[in-house]
Amino acid sequence: MKKIVILGAGMVGSEIAGDLRNEFSLKVIDINKTNLEKVSNKYQLETEQADLTDKKKLQETLKNFDLVICAVPGFMGFETLKSAIEMKKDVVDISFFSQDPFKLDSLAKENNVTAIVDCGITPGLSNLVLGYHNKRMKIKKYKCYVGGLPVDREWPFEYKAPFSPLDVIEEYLRPARVKIDGSILTKPALSEPELIYFNNIGTLEAFNTDGLRTLLTTMDIPTMQEKTLRYPKHIEYVKVLKECGFLGTNEIQIKGKKIKPLDLTTNLLIPLWKLKEGDAEFTVVRLMIEGIENKNSKKYIYNLIDRYDHKNNISSMARTTGYTCTSIARLILNGKFNRKGICPPEYIGENENCYFSVINELKEKEIKFS
Repeated sequence: MKKIVILGAGMVGSEIAGDLRNEFSLKVIDINKTNLEKVSNKYQLETEQADLTDKKKLQETLKNFDLVICAVPGFMGFETLKSAIEMKKDVVDISFFSQDPFKLDSLAKENNVTAIVDCGITPGLSNLVLGYHNKRMKIKKYKCYVGGLPVDREWPFEYKAPFSPLDVIEEYLRPARVKIDGSILTKPALSEPELIYFNNIGTLEAFNTDGLRTLLTTMDIPTMQEKTLRYPKHIEYVKVLKECGFLGTNEIQIKGKKIKPLDLTTNLLIPLWKLKEGDAEFTVVRLMIEGIENKNSKKYIYNLIDRYDHKNNISSMARTTGYTCTSIARLILNGKFNRKGICPPEYIGENENCYFSVINELKEKEIKFS
């Protein structure tokens, strides 16, 4: 039986473990004892409490496994992925770190490693869809909208983070790269807001975030843009925090003590934004792909709405991110995808058999595009 180690027992990592537990030998590692107890109690899995930033100990642990799944916070992602590649282990990564993953491409190829990065919902499943169509048509324009939102809209932010709140704040600070008429441009995060209507949800507000990531390198498409979705007015509250300096990273002195405003704000926001167990939420995605197919103009519009699974107590973001990850992990473990190097999901989408394997597996779990 193939052996998998899952690094990170948070909301998504725990459900990745739950989905793979009956097919493979699993171990889940995290520094957070509470998270480990939750996943162990829910799925009766082997766990280990360890500091994943301890490179020597981490690499010693990875020796005995066939596949590594990285579900750590973004600030840890790049170094964790590098450690796994150095140990010559195939990896599926959902950590969404800010560094360029292709800096590890040569290392992965030298070590004969398949490293799937950005393997979530968007980036992730959206890349898979785009890769599939890019192989079969000349795409001129691609636009992606995505959001994970609570059902209950609590003032003032009307938001709960379905993944690490730290990563959400980072998303609001990092400049957004877009591609317009063949040129890569940088725009402020939260910029160019627009209102968009979704059936069974209502009107949401979209704004620029840096979600294209590997697509800027791998896809020769003239115009591409990714926007994050929130309830209307959320962006205004975040902009006020930003304008007033609450998201600043330079230390200031208060009563003789130095503090970064961002550290204070983060500590105040995390309890407000953190999803509690049982909180109903949903994930919404819209993909727009335009171009020439078989010498004719063609436009594809994909819509996906997924909701909290109350029966099994699984969040929508854990489902959509986690099950995209597990379906691709199965491709590697079953020998269906073995390209070496850094491989974002658009590479997998190019392979028709791999594409439909993932899409059909997600459909079986009631995660499907219309």
